[in-house]
Amino acid sequence: MPANGNRPLKLQFGLINHDSRYLTAESFGFKVNASAPSLKKKQIWTLEQDSQDTQVVFLRSHLGRYLASDKDGKVTCEADGHNSDCRFLIVAQSDGRWALQSEQHLRFFGGSRDYLSCFAQIITDAELWAVHLALHPQANLLSVARKRYAHLSADDGEIAVDMNIPWGVAALLTLVYLDGKYCLKTCDSRFLSNDGKLLTQSGRATAYTLELKCGKLAFKDCEGKYLSPMGPTGTLRSGRCSKPGKDELFDLEESHPQVVLMAANGRYVSLRQGVSLAANQEDETDMETFQMEIDKETRKCTFRSSQGNYWALVAHGGIQSSATEVSASTMFAVEWLDHKVALKANNGKYICIKKNGQLLAVSDSIGEDEQLTLKLINRPMLILRGENGFICHHKNSNALDASRSVYDIFTLQFSNGVYNIKGVDGRFWYVNSAGLVCSDGEAPEDFSLELLEHGRLAIRCKNGKYLRGDQGGTLKGDGHSLSSSALWEY
Repeated sequence: MPANGNRPLKLQFGLINHDSRYLTAESFGFKVNASAPSLKKKQIWTLEQDSQDTQVVFLRSHLGRYLASDKDGKVTCEADGHNSDCRFLIVAQSDGRWALQSEQHLRFFGGSRDYLSCFAQIITDAELWAVHLALHPQANLLSVARKRYAHLSADDGEIAVDMNIPWGVAALLTLVYLDGKYCLKTCDSRFLSNDGKLLTQSGRATAYTLELKCGKLAFKDCEGKYLSPMGPTGTLRSGRCSKPGKDELFDLEESHPQVVLMAANGRYVSLRQGVSLAANQEDETDMETFQMEIDKETRKCTFRSSQGNYWALVAHGGIQSSATEVSASTMFAVEWLDHKVALKANNGKYICIKKNGQLLAVSDSIGEDEQLTLKLINRPMLILRGENGFICHHKNSNALDASRSVYDIFTLQFSNGVYNIKGVDGRFWYVNSAGLVCSDGEAPEDFSLELLEHGRLAIRCKNGKYLRGDQGGTLKGDGHSLSSSALWEY
């Protein structure tokens, strides 16, 4: 596993046929069809590779069952394991679409609506599927060959692939899906062109076809060449290769939240003085930035430094950034207190900031010295996905929709422990008197973010309630509890 400790994201996607409809796994009777106009839960497929033969793939539905084809071309999706009828080969076409071939019977899968079969002996338009990635589009990009991460190098006006740990906002890349192709967008809203330059507008030179090879991704440009890191700094641009080798392969990894923490003394928690943590700095650098990694089971959190070490509880309640591995002493419970947080160490005590700024886990209760302001720094562009889809502007009203297969990119601004959320037109989110979340506010409205689960946050309105997506897909600011409808992938 790379030094960052992240695993590559599982590849999840929708498959779009020649009628622009998505392959769907119905909950009833494990039937499949290609009737859906957009990408929702039933249209998401997870790619699994055979452990012996990496050319063979299995397509798992949202119900955990596998797509299968029998000798007569009949397609079902009720197999609960990797049997021989579930084995497919991906035959990638030059336009990026896939033909799926049954390995067992050598026939191709295609069709439309309820008429799907895997019986075609040759590939026609009806057997071709476009791939629409369903994972959260903001990620870190790891070069397989160089074992280094991509980041915006603003001084050089390029994306460089030379980072050991993806650190700070510069390492966040956003995949923008446009007409079956993908653009790579930097944190300052520029697009990567195939010559390595960064452009303010997307166009032919910034559009890439995604290809899969051995579970890794390759980005093919409009000339049929592939992105790869070039030269000593690993400038990301298209090379000469028209077939992807190791140099052209990448992993997408989830981007953990990175934060700075300010104590009641108005100073940032820092590592500048060595391994012991103290709130004694006035500016935010890499030494004041920490990566929050939330455990999926316990929901406790580790804090990792840019050097790769974890905060740990040491003797006499001291907190040092000295641990190289996760253990009980590196786990902290985060308590969200309106606009502040308190951190409880493994000894059951809260972290307190002493007069000299030192951090000690010695307090039994929460007072002013136990409260920290936590600021999320690596999501200036915010894309939110809930259980029913992405948050997006509504076509015909100022209310926000929370069930779309496409996403809008919002801007996150921070001041004094609260956040303002801004749309593309520069107007702000607010909750109206009917509880609807609208996106055309002239003045900023305050929201609090709570990073509660691995990969998910909750947004609390100024009325103390949570934002949630209702059954009809509308975003509302009236959630009383933290149900699944109030948790958002970010």
